[in-house]
Amino acid sequence: RIAADRPFYSGKHKKHGMNVQVIADPFGRLLWASPAMPGAVHDIRAAREHGIVGALAEARIKCWADKGYRGSGGTVRIPYWGRWEILSPGQKAVNRSHAKIRALGEQAIATLKSWRLLRKLRCSTSRITSLVQAVLTLHLTSSE
Repeated sequence: RIAADRPFYSGKHKKHGMNVQVIADPFGRLLWASPAMPGAVHDIRAAREHGIVGALAEARIKCWADKGYRGSGGTVRIPYWGRWEILSPGQKAVNRSHAKIRALGEQAIATLKSWRLLRKLRCSTSRITSLVQAVLTLHLTSSE
């Protein structure tokens, strides 16, 4: 590996990781994938750096995200925070419906991860963004 790969390396997992933000439509189809960032970058930071949070707020588009986007504000909806036993019955019901909506987005991410090429990368991390965009393009053309 080259020196530029060092930010992508996880000493804990002994692998190189990446953070790619994905936007899916309400039916779970992939629409957009962000440029790859080092895996240590938190989800909310990556979304802000790519301008996702601001663009969604400006367009007034609601987005359902996981708890990793806590504090993003705007139109990004996250589930109630806290242990399941402590949440009220109303909060539990909201979290259940939130999970059902988010499941479609998770299917889109699973579609992207199903490409073996992205799971077993053996190239420079500087090529990850172009590989993700190529996979997204192939996926979109094959699903039409």
